Amino acid sequence: MEAKQTVFVNEFTNGILDPNNKMLGPVKDGGHIVANTAPGCWGPMITPAIRGGHEVTKPVFVEGAEVGDAIAIKIKSIRVTSSATASGNDAPVDGRFLGDPFVAGKCPQCGTVNPETIIEGIGQEAIRCAECGIDVVPFLFTNGYTIAFDSNRNIGVTLHKRAAEEIAREGRSYMATPEQSIQNPIVTIAPHDLVGTVARMRPFLGQLGTTPSRPFPDSHNAGDFGQFLIEAPHDYKLSKEQLEDRTDGHMDINRVREGAVLICPVKVPGGGVYLGDMHAMQGDGEIAGHTADVAGIVNLQVKVIKGLNIDGPILLPVEEDLPYLAKPITKKEKEIARGVAEQWQVKKLEESLPISFIGTGANLNEATENGLKRAAEVIGISIPEVMNRATITGSIEIGRHPGVATITFLCPVAYLNKIGITQLVRDQYINSIG
Repeated sequence: MEAKQTVFVNEFTNGILDPNNKMLGPVKDGGHIVANTAPGCWGPMITPAIRGGHEVTKPVFVEGAEVGDAIAIKIKSIRVTSSATASGNDAPVDGRFLGDPFVAGKCPQCGTVNPETIIEGIGQEAIRCAECGIDVVPFLFTNGYTIAFDSNRNIGVTLHKRAAEEIAREGRSYMATPEQSIQNPIVTIAPHDLVGTVARMRPFLGQLGTTPSRPFPDSHNAGDFGQFLIEAPHDYKLSKEQLEDRTDGHMDINRVREGAVLICPVKVPGGGVYLGDMHAMQGDGEIAGHTADVAGIVNLQVKVIKGLNIDGPILLPVEEDLPYLAKPITKKEKEIARGVAEQWQVKKLEESLPISFIGTGANLNEATENGLKRAAEVIGISIPEVMNRATITGSIEIGRHPGVATITFLCPVAYLNKIGITQLVRDQYINSIG
């Protein structure tokens, strides 16, 4: 099939990223993917027919992307279409899942695994098994809220019981759930523990990446959530070694937003770019386990980087999201540095640019170690050198608690030249390079 300049996506997986399934596209190298995304965590979590914890877009084949390459994904725009949503901290319900409530929801009465559901009314018991009619959701709120947004999608305000229930009765409309999405709208539950809280909106993608080389539940395509798959009692169990086939597309890093560039590994022919789990806002760590999931329209531009064999993603954040120490050195700062160098007879200053390696693992220590190791292997230096550079010209930041971290530092251009991404990084920070 001839590759297209723009591929429009409004189809979704049932929660499983399977490299054996046919992809959409292909899209041209340098072309665009425009997608209408479905809300992330909570809607799929109360829809046990979805087997992965999320409902991401069907992957798109990128022309010319071969195993061992990488794909640079430029986030051109993100627009929230939901006018309200609901979220909060969760607790799994015993007896309503087989080993993992995100992957293998089970009806506690008829025993059906991943049952179809129907909605009867609103509230915590509104989602019911289509077979036997019993309340079937595998998660409850421990503290939850319904939040409505202004028309410009700048501010959200949490609502009281009456307003939450009004929204619950027209859930798909308020959440702007895409037509082909099968998830139950989370606003149906009408949580209202927080009332009158004001939150700024800064939307980003909790899921963005490429298809792993073996089937993965989408929310478990990461080193922390992936731990639940190790010797699990359901169809998607993996060994610890097989978990290395992940691509870490589920990051929940709030810097994966409009204007950022994410460089992703290619582990299957065509890469298989997918996205979803858009959030309206989130502090570092997503410490509640969930944030305000929304639907939205996303425009991505993809570019194949031949021969850049990486294990996990590399992020080029927008400049204002960089740690203070990792911001590009300005012209004035370089002048001061030259004065110090001359005083001490240092013949040449490094030219450097920001880069952020993403690491994931069972906990934040393992995620940090994974990110440090990835950085060292990709640019061909020692882990202690990465540690030093991240300490004096960067930072270690939490993406998601419990196990996603970013290793950010100013990387010498000589290193970037070796891996062939200097121009990509320079273009990202061209307006601030001294």
